[in-house]
Amino acid sequence: MIKAEPKTILHFVWSYFDVLRELFDVQSQDGLIRKEMLEIILERNKRDIKSQLIEYKILRNTNDDFELRDVYYKLIEFILFEFRPLLPEEIEKFGTSISDLFRNIKEGINGDKAILVERIRGLSSQIKEFTDSVEKNSIRLLNESRELKSNVSRLDYREKIQRASFWIQYYILPLNSILDVNHSESITNKMLNVSEFANQKRLTFTDEGIRQSFEKLYFQLIQANDDLLKQSKLLTNELLPLIERIRTESLIITGWIEFLQTHNKIQPPKLLKSKKDNPYSKRVYLNTKEYFEQFKTDEEAIIADDDQQYETWVFNKSKYKRKLINSLPIDNFFDWCGEQLKDDTNEITNEKVFALTGLLFEDDIEVNSITNSEFLNIKTRTSKISVPILNVKKNGLP
Repeated sequence: MIKAEPKTILHFVWSYFDVLRELFDVQSQDGLIRKEMLEIILERNKRDIKSQLIEYKILRNTNDDFELRDVYYKLIEFILFEFRPLLPEEIEKFGTSISDLFRNIKEGINGDKAILVERIRGLSSQIKEFTDSVEKNSIRLLNESRELKSNVSRLDYREKIQRASFWIQYYILPLNSILDVNHSESITNKMLNVSEFANQKRLTFTDEGIRQSFEKLYFQLIQANDDLLKQSKLLTNELLPLIERIRTESLIITGWIEFLQTHNKIQPPKLLKSKKDNPYSKRVYLNTKEYFEQFKTDEEAIIADDDQQYETWVFNKSKYKRKLINSLPIDNFFDWCGEQLKDDTNEITNEKVFALTGLLFEDDIEVNSITNSEFLNIKTRTSKISVPILNVKKNGLP
């Protein structure tokens, strides 16, 4: 039991925050605070506060040494935004606890109401801790990557490559898999199942209190989905390209340094040989002359009216979007477009193809292209359109 008043403890933390900051840095680096290091820090700051640190439950003994209690360590960690990146194995524990609690909720849905409410609260708490952990990891990894890019620590190129490869292999790619909603074993996919179940029960459960608990859980999952989508985009659009660029640049520079160091063993290519070239073709004069000569002689042109009747087609966006969502996932979007137009209309036109292409920009679908793949040809009434192979799948929670 702490005898001091809460305001007294908060004022103590404010007054001696510099000391607590140093203790935090030592524990972050070494895992604990050696008793000798504690004495050095207190003496350097001219603060005789060891007894208060123990009395206010800020420090606790670990054998002859000390450590900051979790509540104060996490407080300082949050204030300074100096989070320790969690390994994917540490984050995966949330997947296990979420699965276990969700299974118990489904099995005990008609059992003791008090236990059911506590399980829903426990599940909500695990989801909150999971999203917080992902956000902390993203912040820490982004800071580490930017420091690596600017090379604040003056690392050599070889060490930069090793550091960048380490972040990709052990943190970024595994965390990206955890956030992949289309992966059957990912935590976000498990949260998708919880969301569907909570949405159903918040509308149909007979007990008002439990129905409200499911409703709170459902809206929490909607917010968690938005937060996790932001972190996923941060990983895929900013963090991973940044790390890959560091690794690639460092590999090129390292290889060039290695080449320069062994120049006496290898015949160097003629990299610095001067060469004169023009930004235009040597045949530009003849090509231009040939182009203009074709217009010297005017040929007779005949313009005939096209009396053929064409169907009037109005794009029903909601209809085709519903068909698209029901067909997900789709391996080849434009192949799907061709099948829809053949079924619904007499012919395929440029207008119809471009109208269906607009569905690719909807927020609730995710589009990926197959790199180095051949293009497909779509034959319309007046044209032949070359299109890429696009994969379309669901994006996020419902």
